[in-house]
Amino acid sequence: MSEAPDLDLLRDALSTSVLSHALKMIGDRWTMQILMGAFTGVKRFDDFQQRLGIPRRTLSDRLKALVHMDLMRPRLYQERPERFAYHLTHKGMAIYEATLMTWEWELRFGEHRLALPSRLVHRTCGHAFVPQMSCEACGETVTIRDLDMSLKPNPRLPYDPAERMRTPKVTVSDGAMSHLALRMDRWTLMIVSAAVLGCRHFDQIAHVLRISPPLLSRRLAAMVDAGLLTVESDREDGRRRVYLLTAASRGLFPYIVLLSTWASEHLFHEPSSIRPRHKACGKAFVPRATCGHCHERLNAWDVSFQMGEPA
Repeated sequence: MSEAPDLDLLRDALSTSVLSHALKMIGDRWTMQILMGAFTGVKRFDDFQQRLGIPRRTLSDRLKALVHMDLMRPRLYQERPERFAYHLTHKGMAIYEATLMTWEWELRFGEHRLALPSRLVHRTCGHAFVPQMSCEACGETVTIRDLDMSLKPNPRLPYDPAERMRTPKVTVSDGAMSHLALRMDRWTLMIVSAAVLGCRHFDQIAHVLRISPPLLSRRLAAMVDAGLLTVESDREDGRRRVYLLTAASRGLFPYIVLLSTWASEHLFHEPSSIRPRHKACGKAFVPRATCGHCHERLNAWDVSFQMGEPA
């Protein structure tokens, strides 16, 4: 994107993006923790509660929402009293590639205080691996710098001005869960997306995300404190501040892109309003999570794991 993006076009593309709409549905720490737990074999309500430390009412609400979205399906395993296990559906299994990128981010940038796998093994090649994001068309490993972006707002996923998202208070002083809450928060991921697309100033970000200045100010401050953004004076206008991505926030990009692709293919069945192109091969970029050793696409049933203990 250029240094001076078309802010109105970018606002419309972001607000009608599959990413924005998906994050309204699953963009909170508990939902992603439940999904990560499911991929590591957790199925029963009490096991989710014990593993995650999530309040029972919150867990019940999130599981009901995941069932409603057809990401999980309850199965009765005890009649008196009734107890259910929750299994991933086909649609839920399809989010595995995005979930792998959450693990990869935690391995590189996290504080290793979450109950996540310490080692993944790809059964196809038999090697331990770190997942990477690759281009489906040419198979090459891809980073932010390897892509061009074009924007085409999608009128079939309209922005609802009356909508109000939950915006829980997020701090970075309460340990691992607060760090996860900040990373998985809808606004954090949308701010990173806006920055990737060329927004560097407070007023630009506020405009394209339609976010209130007080809320944006709090989120930017939390992201700076967490090392997800740096802030410096604008060289052309010292009265303004510039917000720049760090290695840690750029590391969220594979998760953002793979989540968007999952939402496009499995949740909304609509094209993305933000359309990346792989510069090297010239093809529309469709991301896939691949094995860092053999470079084959990864599937949940073909990966074994060893759980680590939170630090």
